[in-house]
Amino acid sequence: MRIDILTLFPEMFDALNASLIGKAKDKGAVQINIVNIRDFAVNDYGKVDDYPFGGGDGMVLMPAPLYDAISSVKTDKSHVIYMSPKGATLTQQKVENIAKNYEHLILICGHYEGIDERIIELCVDEQISIGEYVLTGGEIPAMALVDSVLRFLPNVLHNEHSTADESFQDGLLEYPQYTRPRSFKGLEVPEVLVNGNHKEIAKWREEQKIEQTKKYRPDLLDNK
Repeated sequence: MRIDILTLFPEMFDALNASLIGKAKDKGAVQINIVNIRDFAVNDYGKVDDYPFGGGDGMVLMPAPLYDAISSVKTDKSHVIYMSPKGATLTQQKVENIAKNYEHLILICGHYEGIDERIIELCVDEQISIGEYVLTGGEIPAMALVDSVLRFLPNVLHNEHSTADESFQDGLLEYPQYTRPRSFKGLEVPEVLVNGNHKEIAKWREEQKIEQTKKYRPDLLDNK
């Protein structure tokens, strides 16, 4: 997969060189390209925003720099996503769908009061939000999208089956996890996990997924 990220703050994406994402880039599982929108500014001073028509606070990203930035990387296989609080909320199912169906993503990181609406009409295929709150820009949401999508690509995770039992994969939260030592500050690892009976372990984990969902996210059970 190739991912082009359009942003006013390229330095924020240095974090994508770390952990599993950095290793995925090194192995060639993904190509991530950071595009500085200011490289397509309308003048020599790097102007990419202007006051909104009709008045109001803040500035709006101008259409011309964004259009040119998108055009510089767009192909027939591109899927253009604008990270926006107006978009559909990012879910595990949406993440998996993006990973399986698109070879090239273009992520637009808005800033200030957002982007000119005409860019959405002309270029954007989908708007995605990471929650019902507003951030200063789309950079953090873009990183969240990249991280979540890459986990579904081949040769990224050490164990490609590990996504099967994760939270939200089947509409439930994941079961609790334990490691050594068996006793810690008076709390014990459940006996079923150390008795070697894999059938009982599997049954316990399925039961715990429901219990964890009831405890932390009962709203998810409304759809069951």
